[in-house]
Amino acid sequence: MKLVASKLAAAATAGFIACATMAQAADDVVIVYDGSGSMWGQIDGTSKVEIARDVLADLVQSWDAETNLGLVAYGHRSQGDCTDIETLITPAPVDRSSFIDTVNTIMPVGKTPISASIQHAADLLAYRDNPATVVLISDGVETCNADPCALSAQLAKQGVKFTAHVVGFDLDDAAQASLSCIADNTGGMFVPAGNADELHNALAQVQDAMVVEPEPTPEPVIPEVILTAPAQVTTGAVFDVAWDQTIDSSDFITIVPAGADEGTRHNHIRARDDLSGKLTAPATPGLYEVRYVLDEGDRTIGVASVELVEAGVTVTAPAQVTTGAVFDVSWDKTIDSSDFITIVPAGSDEGTRHNHIRARDDLSGKLTAPATPGLYEVRYVLDEGDRTIGMASVELVEAGVTVTAPAQVTTGATFDVAWDKTINSSDFITIVPAGADEGTRHNHIRARDDLSGKLTAPATPGLYEVRYVLDEGDRTIGMASVELIEPEMGISGPGIVRAGTQVDIQWSSAINGSDYVTIVPAGADEGTRHTHLRVRDMTEGRLKAPDETGLYEIRYVLDQGNKTLASAPLEVVDADAPLDDGAGLSAPETAAPSEVITVTWTGGGEGADQRIALALKEQPDFSWVSAQKIEAGQSMELKMPDEPGLYEVRYLDVSNRALLGRSVVEVK
Repeated sequence: MKLVASKLAAAATAGFIACATMAQAADDVVIVYDGSGSMWGQIDGTSKVEIARDVLADLVQSWDAETNLGLVAYGHRSQGDCTDIETLITPAPVDRSSFIDTVNTIMPVGKTPISASIQHAADLLAYRDNPATVVLISDGVETCNADPCALSAQLAKQGVKFTAHVVGFDLDDAAQASLSCIADNTGGMFVPAGNADELHNALAQVQDAMVVEPEPTPEPVIPEVILTAPAQVTTGAVFDVAWDQTIDSSDFITIVPAGADEGTRHNHIRARDDLSGKLTAPATPGLYEVRYVLDEGDRTIGVASVELVEAGVTVTAPAQVTTGAVFDVSWDKTIDSSDFITIVPAGSDEGTRHNHIRARDDLSGKLTAPATPGLYEVRYVLDEGDRTIGMASVELVEAGVTVTAPAQVTTGATFDVAWDKTINSSDFITIVPAGADEGTRHNHIRARDDLSGKLTAPATPGLYEVRYVLDEGDRTIGMASVELIEPEMGISGPGIVRAGTQVDIQWSSAINGSDYVTIVPAGADEGTRHTHLRVRDMTEGRLKAPDETGLYEIRYVLDQGNKTLASAPLEVVDADAPLDDGAGLSAPETAAPSEVITVTWTGGGEGADQRIALALKEQPDFSWVSAQKIEAGQSMELKMPDEPGLYEVRYLDVSNRALLGRSVVEVK
């Protein structure tokens, strides 16, 4: 349904529909409905015929069952026909569904025979013998050469009690004047309507004019509720209240100062289906009333008097506490489990709340002292009204902590730190640049129940401070100076490797077990990490060379700050490229199956066992298809395998486990 329709439905519920159900209509009524072509015109994007349908649908839903209702339409069947007038519903008790369906079938097409339609409706009601009411809804003036003003005067004169109400829908001033005479001549009402809301209001006024208000209903007798409550209650406490009957489940029981205005509502509960409940007493002592109040109209129909008295609470706490420390506190009674115990600077405003705990069902607990020394108060505060009803004075004193750390530490390394006492297990020990702002926290550990631990030094050299910091307030109460120096670090690799092969790497020392060695493209940004291994406590390891050829770097990188301490160049060449480490090995690039080739070399190793090996290219360095010892000379003949494929001729120093040269031969 369009927005207009929803607005009409909502308004009808609150307006004229309610009037119709509360009052009784006096006469039988016929509605004369405009079915002329002009009703297809639009108001605010909705056609007038749709608006009228929605309003009439709401009207019929509330029509008085004892009043007969009829419906006459004109101009709805043919164009240019002044006789196009039809009784769609003869006056009778309303069949609401049928009436709505009938209205919805009217499709405007024709002229506006207003005079003849009013006469038709009057005859339908036997206006000469019976009181008769006609309601005309029209968006245009007479178009069939008749005078509705003269006709209406005649009907009023001839009828027993003939009344015509007119709703002029979307008419200009001249058109309104031509129709208002119909209502004037018959004692009816003329109401103009320019949009959906105004049409609703117009029909509401007409509806009011057609009903007779019933006799006023006597005001109902309000029952009295008997309330029961204690004569005296402690401020802030929860207490029992009871009542002998519930009028409505939405009614409420409240406690207010004696003599408070009607409708005053403080702490309260709903009556629901109960006859008893619990209220929380306000924080201020004095005379109060527990009231049973109707939700309808906020009217009090039951009262019980209660005196609220203040009961002090005795709070016990140490006379002196170290700043930031956890300390014991106790109280002799709990007024309400939601009350709280807090520590605040002496003389703080009422309601101030810092570190605190709830009273619950306990009589003791622990608080954390603030970080700033001075005079404080431990207060028992009512949750109701934040009112203090008990207090103990506490002096907070600062206790320094002695921190011990090495005078000099290598950047990125893990080092030992110690402190002579722990104030609070949540305090922390951190390393920060010398002179850093209070509360700065970098690498840190919690104090817990320890007196020592390990910190990781930042990656940047310089002067630093190891601080003991209270978790309460981030306040430093102990410090040791540390100089961070950059370590000497060396790293080495083979210099040149084939793509995808294993790379043996050595480094001079391990700074931190979490540091890592990685292979990255030459000139890569600091912190770049590709294939890598953690150094742990090792000084050598193996990584797989990248699959892409090019220039790379082998880097030793601090885990702390991803800072590179040392690097070595690495060239990655094609997987098939010949490599030589001192043998000067040379062999043909291709050979036929079973062909005998000549292999030459210019250098060699120092071991006693040196060989020329023939291997599949993918075989490990010291695995082979065949191998021959080198006895003398600088050349050797090898027979190639029968199977085509990629093979590798290798110069091996077996004694020293060294591969001094290699050359790829394709058998095809």
